[in-house]
This record gives sequence, structure tokens and C-alpha cells, in this order.
Amino acid sequence: NVLRHITGCLDKGTFSVCLLNGVTGSGKTEVYYRAARHVLSQGRQAIIMVPEIALAMYMEGIFRSRFGDRVAVFHSGLSEGERYDQWMRMAGGKADIVIGARSALFSPLPRLGLIIVDEEYDWSYKQEEAPRYQARDSAVVRGRMENALVILGAGTPSVQSFQNALSGRYRLLSMPERIEKRPLPEVEI
Repeated sequence: NVLRHITGCLDKGTFSVCLLNGVTGSGKTEVYYRAARHVLSQGRQAIIMVPEIALAMYMEGIFRSRFGDRVAVFHSGLSEGERYDQWMRMAGGKADIVIGARSALFSPLPRLGLIIVDEEYDWSYKQEEAPRYQARDSAVVRGRMENALVILGAGTPSVQSFQNALSGRYRLLSMPERIEKRPLPEVEI
């Protein structure tokens, strides 16, 4: 159901924001992959933002295994030369999917159709040094500018995003169960 709504939004080719509220293990990463595959089939491009460099490397492994060299990575953990090389690949049209932390949002993708902000509540999306910005909110602004779909994913959404979904500014999509109805881990206090 979630994918049906997301592909419908992508097919319209207009700006919209979805808050994907899915418990851990519900398959959000697979939804991200299929959304990216759909937007690429339309000749458009995608940015996938994660809050930490370690998650960027994990996500890169998943997406590179499926999309190969069409994936670029962009974050502060790369050397200056590596960042330059990735930027030139993006600007030269050799990458259609960019994975990274906050700075990935500014990737030079001329046919941007999808922006995914994974773990959208995470404080790491807030840039503390000048220029100061909130990457999650900036992703929504760039999505509006590019007529792109923005997916804000989280197991525990931020209060701001949840309120935006309740007020109708964002579309709330829910994945309340884990894959194959696996039980959540037992927690003892």
C-alpha cells in the first residue's frame, strides 16, 4: 500500500511530502530502493540522506549492489579529492542516485525526482556551523523547487513532521508491522 501511494506520487511528477512511519524491521529500506528504482525508470534522479556516515556506507552497499556505478556517495568523511571526484560524476551525469549525510542535499542533480530523508528526526541533520540549516526542512524546500517527492522516514517521527502529517501538509504512510510479522525484541526494564 505504501509503495502504491509513493509510485502514484512519482508518476504525477509534482511536489509532495510523505512521512513514512515504519517500525524497525518493517522494510523501509526496501521501500526506498523501490521508490528509487521507479524514479530512475522515469529518467529522473534521487538523493538518499542518512544521519551518519556509517549509515551512508551501509546504504551505499545496498544500493550499489542493485544500481552499480550509477550510485555516488557524498559526505564529509571523504577526502577533498574524493568529494571533488564524486561531485564531477554527479555534475557530468554519471550518477543518478546520491547517498550521504547533510551535504548530499546540495548534489548537482538536474533531473531530481526523489529525496529520501531516513531517520528524519535525528539531530545530526541540524548544521551547527555557518551556514546553519536543518537538512530535513531544507530537503522539503528543495523538493518543492524541483517538483520532487520527499519521503521522510522514521520509526519515531519528529514532533514537527508528525504534526505536519496530522494537519495535512504531509501524507502519513504507516508500516506498523515488521516483515513476516516478526515480533519486536523483548524489552526488560
